[in-house]
Amino acid sequence: MSHQDPVKTAVRTLDVFEVFAAVKGPLTLTELAARLGSPVSSCHALVRTLQLRGYVYILDERKRVYPTKRLLMMAQQIAQNDPVLERIGPVLATLQADTGETVILGKRQGNAVTYLEVMESRQTIRYAANPGDVKPLHSSAIGKAMLGVLTDTELARLVRKLSLPAITESTIKDANDLIRDIQQGRARDFFVTRGENVPDVMAIAIVRTVGEEPYGVAVAGPMARIEARSTAIFAALRKAGDTLQRIDAELRG
Repeated sequence: MSHQDPVKTAVRTLDVFEVFAAVKGPLTLTELAARLGSPVSSCHALVRTLQLRGYVYILDERKRVYPTKRLLMMAQQIAQNDPVLERIGPVLATLQADTGETVILGKRQGNAVTYLEVMESRQTIRYAANPGDVKPLHSSAIGKAMLGVLTDTELARLVRKLSLPAITESTIKDANDLIRDIQQGRARDFFVTRGENVPDVMAIAIVRTVGEEPYGVAVAGPMARIEARSTAIFAALRKAGDTLQRIDAELRG
């Protein structure tokens, strides 16, 4: 490896975001590689690294790629053309206004969840997060919601493959306990974490399909405040979920 290789890698990484800023839309790996003048294999390795770091996400079954908002300057241009956030954004804004708490949109990426949008509460004490944050499936409310769309067989197979590390003292670390928790959430149509991802933070999440893809929406905040208002927050989430279902129906035509 020559001393110039790291510089070339940095340039190629920046080129990826400049391509998306110019195209203003998702690209397949083949299309991205052509615009970069790079072999598809090299492009795949770079995109995979960016995905693991929360800078890009896989949009759909066609494996089209699009950046998150982690790189703020470019993301401000990209977000205006994001085919998902363009439709879901107003729903999240209404939910944030209805609850007064932080609202998060997330999507499963392999064995983790990537936050695609975060609308923080205006309250002084609040849950803070950023678009592009990557969270474990087993300790985040949206992660549990993503697990909830799996069949019982798929759920058991995946959970038993996960390492289930203790993110906090309250994290569920036993596979059987986690499976029961997911099944309970599926039955009541919402999923909960109580200090399992961040101490003293509670989150309530739902999962809805938009454009044939499942997305998780969560409301998060200080545990005591969310617990006290959990019934009202779930009602607001259910209303948001109904709106997302109407959007999905429109997309299906």
